[in-house]
Amino acid sequence: MRVHLRTLGCRLNQAEIDAMARQFRTLGHEVVADPAQAEQIVVNTCAVTQDASHSSRQIVRQLHRANSEAAITVTGCYAQIEPQTIRVLPGVARVIDNIEKDRLVDTLTGQSPAPFDAEPLERTPDSLRAGRTRAFVKVQDGCDNACTFCVTTIARGVGRSRSTADVVAEIRTLLATGYQEIVLTGVHLGSYGRDLGDSTDLYNLVLSILAQTDVPRLRLSSLEPWDLTPEFFDLWRHPRLCRHIHLPLQSGSDSTLRRMARRTTQAQFGELVRAVRACVPEMAITSDVIVGFPGESDEEFADSLQFIQSMDFAGLHVFRYSKRPGTPAARMRGHVADEVKHARSQRMMAYSEAQERSYAERFVGQARFVLWEQVAGVTDRGFVNVGYTDNYIQVRGVHPRALTNLLLPAQLQCYDPLGRQMFCQPIVDKDV
Repeated sequence: MRVHLRTLGCRLNQAEIDAMARQFRTLGHEVVADPAQAEQIVVNTCAVTQDASHSSRQIVRQLHRANSEAAITVTGCYAQIEPQTIRVLPGVARVIDNIEKDRLVDTLTGQSPAPFDAEPLERTPDSLRAGRTRAFVKVQDGCDNACTFCVTTIARGVGRSRSTADVVAEIRTLLATGYQEIVLTGVHLGSYGRDLGDSTDLYNLVLSILAQTDVPRLRLSSLEPWDLTPEFFDLWRHPRLCRHIHLPLQSGSDSTLRRMARRTTQAQFGELVRAVRACVPEMAITSDVIVGFPGESDEEFADSLQFIQSMDFAGLHVFRYSKRPGTPAARMRGHVADEVKHARSQRMMAYSEAQERSYAERFVGQARFVLWEQVAGVTDRGFVNVGYTDNYIQVRGVHPRALTNLLLPAQLQCYDPLGRQMFCQPIVDKDV
């Protein structure tokens, strides 16, 4: 069977679609890049904003136009919260909810995927052929928080963790296929292990992965600030753990945070950031910010911006508040006009780009290891290689060879604000 897979949204969605690809291929099916060649199409949707829901519907329609004969299976958060809307889209043969998503391959093939160490296992995954050298591993799903703006708790359900042994087995398989970096993902990653009823937690999961595998680089995705203690940052004594941490704040205004039901304050978040920097001074700290949350006044936005500026982030993901069905925030008073949200978003993104540059320029003149992820073009001097440092600075360097999937040092030279990346000189031993 020929299968085309498509996803949009978060890293967790990417981890899920990657796992499906591995399962299909292990069972002997072909994952094809061109939807026109597929017999089955799987779409993993997103519903975090109205735009994401619109994009999810649009992708399904586009795929049906590309191949009207293929049966389309739709899953993910948008399929979870609006299944009736999905079912009437052209070409949709089935809708599978998030709880049943892990058995999607079984449903489509009538076969059970083999364990992670099963053979034969093709040694070059589709994603490596496409130039992506980081593997996303889902270790947890669902969320027990009650943030008033978030539809994910509705779409994903309560928190559920995988066993440490299961996670380690998957990582070993990914490393055997050539991946150089593993990214741990989850809806509420910091809650990992709480539902397992033993001493398992994220701290010990990271220690187990570092001790039981030879992963060259291990990266953590988003972590809620209230899940972390100062002791957690002792993990970064291990050089293989990437120097980047994403702490979603959502607002720098205490009154807005209360309406969001976020379990942090300016004082608590600031103390956490200081603890991070005391332990790992070079850490890239990034965050999420929502502008235009219901009731956000000009004064609250100014307070939020001022606090966020004081945090000296390495960059932000900025979102304009989007009303999501079924969430408490959708029923709140004082919804902010679109033009105001747009203006606030522009101010926050301008700050973010300036901070991204400021953080990156601290490392000019240094040599840092880079995981080279893809070739972005060719010049008369060689291949234009693009990759990331462990502290998540995107770099670009020209070299006579394509360096894809090599972990090699580079001399950081100057920052390009237009491309939002650092020019560098790869340092490559001629025998590599």
